[in-house]
Amino acid sequence: MSPTFRPPCIALLAGTREAVRTVMRTILISSLLLGILRADDSHRHHNDVGQIRFPVACTPEAQKAFEHGVALLHSFWYDEAGKSFSQVIRTDPACAMAYWGIGMSLYHPVWSPPSAADLRKGSRAIETAKAIGAKTQRERDYIAALGVFYRTWDTVPHRERALAWRSAMQRLSARYPEDREAAIFYALALIATAPPSDQTYANQKHAAEILNRILPEQPDHPGIAHYLIHSYDSPQLAILALPAARAYAKIAPASAHALHMPSHIFTRLGLWQDSIESNLASAAVAEQHIAKTLQGATSQDELHALDYLAYAYLQTCQDEQAKRIMDEAASVSKIDQQVFQAAYALAAIPARYALERRRWSEAAELHVEPAWFPWMQFQYAEAITHFARALGSARSGNLLEARAEIERLAAVETALRQIQEGYDWSTQVKVQRLAALAWLEHAEGSRESALRSMRAAADLEDSIEKHPVTPGPVLPARELLGELLMELDQPARALPEFEKALQTSPNRFNATYGAGRAAELCRNTKKAAERYSELLQLCGHTDAQRLELQNARTFLQRQRN
Repeated sequence: MSPTFRPPCIALLAGTREAVRTVMRTILISSLLLGILRADDSHRHHNDVGQIRFPVACTPEAQKAFEHGVALLHSFWYDEAGKSFSQVIRTDPACAMAYWGIGMSLYHPVWSPPSAADLRKGSRAIETAKAIGAKTQRERDYIAALGVFYRTWDTVPHRERALAWRSAMQRLSARYPEDREAAIFYALALIATAPPSDQTYANQKHAAEILNRILPEQPDHPGIAHYLIHSYDSPQLAILALPAARAYAKIAPASAHALHMPSHIFTRLGLWQDSIESNLASAAVAEQHIAKTLQGATSQDELHALDYLAYAYLQTCQDEQAKRIMDEAASVSKIDQQVFQAAYALAAIPARYALERRRWSEAAELHVEPAWFPWMQFQYAEAITHFARALGSARSGNLLEARAEIERLAAVETALRQIQEGYDWSTQVKVQRLAALAWLEHAEGSRESALRSMRAAADLEDSIEKHPVTPGPVLPARELLGELLMELDQPARALPEFEKALQTSPNRFNATYGAGRAAELCRNTKKAAERYSELLQLCGHTDAQRLELQNARTFLQRQRN
């Protein structure tokens, strides 16, 4: 049984009666279709990566391989999708849309921008598709739409080209209203280009509206479930994606990403055991696949699942399991794809293990590892280690080292600000730098400066969304603000900060304990008992002996007596 969770407030979404009705219709439709999907399991033939309908003017054998490739695209299984489209080319060399598929398998809209090598390959694929000549105007329009992304890849910034692709897909979808794939890819383009600072989630809501219209026709389409999860992957909307999260793994059970993706919503809602089960399944499938395709390597899909696993284990006090995950990640000697997910996991897992357990000396001793990984390509991931070292050093008394790590964060922040490609990582690194600076200032005795820096970090982090691939900040800045206020003996001011942190990150262990402890010191026994009870429930799967649990048990026992 998963821990009880408190659904995030959806007041931002439900500002009017019509908005409330829209929310309820979305939940009802999604829930009904999830029921249909389960009820029909014994009667419907299931492709293990989901079912799509995308007719193209190619041979029947090529058509089958093409649709399989598109299904793989919808689960972000890009390397395998590329293989399927290559099979289409071998089967039917005149199938121009196969080269469109190659171009899409190199784009990765929601992930980090493609490398120069991939952009060059994608551009060649589109040019080849044009040279072959598609047999229908619709197919020529698909190729032209993707062409606007690749055409000026070496002179025009990534975001500008991504926005151009979105506009092209909008026009294509409007021109062919019966083409469901055009609408689904347009929804993906909306999600991929959503500004992180837009907390009205306009793009995501528009995408969800499109997807929910198609869902009754194609309940086992992998892209619909997948992109609904991305559409609602925010604190205010996450509850709406729970039906899609429950369905997606059943739609595409062969895809490690499909098995993992529901944990985005489970993490948003604090459903830690569900996240654990989701990512254990994902990691197992990823490991099985890589053993067949690249022996001796670790899949980036597996590393991505391990990051979410470590996060969930630490929130539920399963520290030994989290340690096992950390050791497994540390043993990696070869990765199938040196991409963002792998870089983030390699940096975040050891940082989480030290910081979530409040082992400041351990955090201060972390290193950017493994040494063979190309960290200069992923400075935003490397910054996680510098943040952990800075915070750990400041909170364990090594102020010179803390200052040095903060300066390294400042250098990374400046470098990332110059890139301006894709997600604004410089702002996330600025949050880390300000948070570390706050604790250094606190250690130096500058109380007011420390509070200003920490509040600035929390407010800045609240103003932007996390990167869609990550489970969340390594340590939420709002939670750290609450801890700083507790250190300054201001529990009455700390309590609302912890409560606010729990609104956006339900069931986080340290925020839950912080709220309970702050309430206890404020003599709010009802709130303290409530939060301490939740804390014990979070760790019901273990016999963990964390000091916070002992304090919670002592308080609750005292209340019973």
